[in-house]
Amino acid sequence: MSHTRTPAPVGGAGPSQGGVLRHFRWAFAVTAIGLALGAALGWQSTGTLGGMATVFMICTVLAVLEISLSFDNAIVNANKLKQMTPEWQHRFLTWGILIAVFGMRIVFPLLIVVIAARIGPWEAVVLAASDPDRYARIMQEAHLPIAAFGGTFLMMVGLSFFFDKEKDVHWVRWFERKMAQYATIRGVEVAIVLLLVLAFSSQLQEAQSEVFFRSAIWGLLTFLCVEVVGGLLDHSREAVTAGAKGGLGAFLYLEVLDASFSFDGVIGAFALSQNLFVIAIGLGIGAMFVRSMTIMLVENGTLTQYRYLEHGAFYAIIALSVVMFAQSLVHIPEVITGLAGAVLIGISLWSSIAWNRKNTT
Repeated sequence: MSHTRTPAPVGGAGPSQGGVLRHFRWAFAVTAIGLALGAALGWQSTGTLGGMATVFMICTVLAVLEISLSFDNAIVNANKLKQMTPEWQHRFLTWGILIAVFGMRIVFPLLIVVIAARIGPWEAVVLAASDPDRYARIMQEAHLPIAAFGGTFLMMVGLSFFFDKEKDVHWVRWFERKMAQYATIRGVEVAIVLLLVLAFSSQLQEAQSEVFFRSAIWGLLTFLCVEVVGGLLDHSREAVTAGAKGGLGAFLYLEVLDASFSFDGVIGAFALSQNLFVIAIGLGIGAMFVRSMTIMLVENGTLTQYRYLEHGAFYAIIALSVVMFAQSLVHIPEVITGLAGAVLIGISLWSSIAWNRKNTT
């Protein structure tokens, strides 16, 4: 991926209230429908107003948690999405949200249980409905390979942004200039990630270490394969009309990236509820807001107005990947992960505003 930076225009009006509402109208609609379904599910499962209110609140908290954990995801998505045609941007918001909600929030947890418990897909659905405690326990036991896979993929995403010789805008200047300088060394990101994987796996017991290392290698191979496929499709851009294949390459990259961001959120959601359908509703609402936020960032040119915002997001990605690695050794509450990302993005936004004021002509 290329991360060439050009000087950002100073100032610029922010999005109007009507524009914000326009971008989030579908997210608000999905929220209303989702919370209504959550309340109905609570009533159906408990038959009491208190139970209905509890499920309603859990759905709300899960949605807020997903949004807070995925704010950096929206910024990174916008960075890639701005290179795509309007047609593929629309497909990302429509097809992509179906994949994000149905695939990652429903099918993915089911597949984990299918593989871990060695049962059929329908049996996994029945297990989720009839024995949610056992279902949640199986999900938690699968956290180690998921953390290794997702952490490795996200670490590669974050390092690839900074190890770019064409990158000419630096936030933490002395550090990022060094990384851009060493970007000419082939495979430097891969070497760093493998050293981290070896360091963390060496702290685990032999059986766990093998699972962690194998899953991390699959995460690394997935990143490299997505990069190769995306590069091949983008290379054929001139051979097709409207750059459609380039859009497909970026689309595939964004979907795998979204999946990696979702791993930890899906597992962590079981700390609030063991009901697969409640989790799907709450995280689905959050995923819709993230998609809408991504489109808003692209159309309003926010990444251009705030030159260090992307930097903060990619630092947050690296921090999240380290947290996922560390969770193989100790439990780290999801709220810490969300706050760390929010703080990094907030500081980068403040730095961008300060730079704009200083360079106002």
